[in-house]
Amino acid sequence: MHPGWAGPSPAEWAARLRLDEAVARSVVCAAVREVFEESGVLLAGPDAGTVVGDVSGVEWETARLALIAREFGFAEFLSRRGLVLRSDLLAPWSRWITPEFEHRRFDTYFFLAALPPGQLTRDVGGEADETVWCPPADAIDGRFTMLPPTIHTLTELADAGHVAAALAAATTRDPAHPITPTVS
Repeated sequence: MHPGWAGPSPAEWAARLRLDEAVARSVVCAAVREVFEESGVLLAGPDAGTVVGDVSGVEWETARLALIAREFGFAEFLSRRGLVLRSDLLAPWSRWITPEFEHRRFDTYFFLAALPPGQLTRDVGGEADETVWCPPADAIDGRFTMLPPTIHTLTELADAGHVAAALAAATTRDPAHPITPTVS
């Protein structure tokens, strides 16, 4: 089952990310789902021109926890609420692949999104040691321990200066070209 979709199509995402269409759809769906699971922000709406408002209430939180528990899939979650995934709210930023010497390797895409009006971020994920909402420049001042891809990305975002500039910069980047650190 695929979610209802608004914004650039899976075929357009496939071209932008240089992936097979099914894989591109999965990458974008995973990004939107993870944002909701980890921050309580939902990049979806009833149609292509609307974004759902506050999703921090008990009913939404119960559904978010059921989604994390895999009691149902993301497409079903959206369908039950009459929502479509808003792929236009995402901007691809970069792709990182864990170095070859690592035992466990990951192929991860980084995306940007502005916080939709009426929604609130919150610490609901449980995967981080600490959750803080702050400007990128404040996050890279040395008080937080982060993996190199996160530090690098936050440094780039801090250089952009503000959300609109970062989203504009995303349109000029090649998110399909993987960054794979090496040891020299």
